Amino acid sequence: MTTPDEIEDSSAPLIEHLAELRNRLIHSVVAFIIGMVICFTVATPIFNFLTAPLCQVLAERGQDCDLIFISPQEGFFVAVKVSLLGGFFLAFPYIANQMWRFVAPGLYKSEKGAFLPFLVASPFMFFLGAAFAFYVVTPLAYDFFLGFQQFGGEGEAVEGGQGAAPLSVVFQGSAQEYLNLTIKFIVAFGLCFQLPVLLTLMGKAGLVSAEGLRRVRKYAMVGILVLAALVTPPDVITQVILFVVVYGLYEISIHLVLRVERKREAELRAQGLWFDDDDDDEAAFDEAEDGEDPLGAPGEDRGRD
Repeated sequence: MTTPDEIEDSSAPLIEHLAELRNRLIHSVVAFIIGMVICFTVATPIFNFLTAPLCQVLAERGQDCDLIFISPQEGFFVAVKVSLLGGFFLAFPYIANQMWRFVAPGLYKSEKGAFLPFLVASPFMFFLGAAFAFYVVTPLAYDFFLGFQQFGGEGEAVEGGQGAAPLSVVFQGSAQEYLNLTIKFIVAFGLCFQLPVLLTLMGKAGLVSAEGLRRVRKYAMVGILVLAALVTPPDVITQVILFVVVYGLYEISIHLVLRVERKREAELRAQGLWFDDDDDDEAAFDEAEDGEDPLGAPGEDRGRD
């Protein structure tokens, strides 16, 4: 029967882990707040940097890069959103370090060596996806959207028809709406670029296999198409780019999982713990010839009544 002292001893490590988790979370939140405050003080330069894709497209069309506030409080909320995004980017390395310091003591040396590369690759792939969205996708998307403006050959207003007043449909974007769309692009592509990291980590844990990923390839294509339709605006060009990129990452993930499987097989062979299916079949056949059941049970003389 368990004594009260044994119960207290077993609960002590759990309390210590919870206390350490609380401290790590507090440090992470404080780092995020500090990063947010820093970015809030320079929110205007950051926002000007984020408007570069739009201003580039407008400049190519001979238009001024003008965004407007449609409500008195919109400027404040734009600064808050910019500081939230910038604070997360600034604090992410420290937050990842806190996660690692909490998890690492419970891992073996080999597990630390296996987990650490994924911890480094995850933010790298997110930043790569964010950069791809900002420098490649958003200029194409805004060029497509701004193509629906109405101008004459020399920039004059377009006649609305016989007897109608002159018509000119010109972009006068809301700063908050522009920021929301740009952040959506950045976050969507940043998360999609996590696919190789996630699938490779699952393959290392034995949750997925390269052969299994190949078998569900057609379902993955449908899922990626649905994802492209959901996370991007109704712009065919952007959706096609996202589909091609994510499907390419899926194929890369298959090769990465295959490399993980081959490495695991090589390690098991070196330890003498890997048995091929052919070897298992031959061993079972030899046992059957010796009068033993292939499953390990003593064999019976089939000629007896």
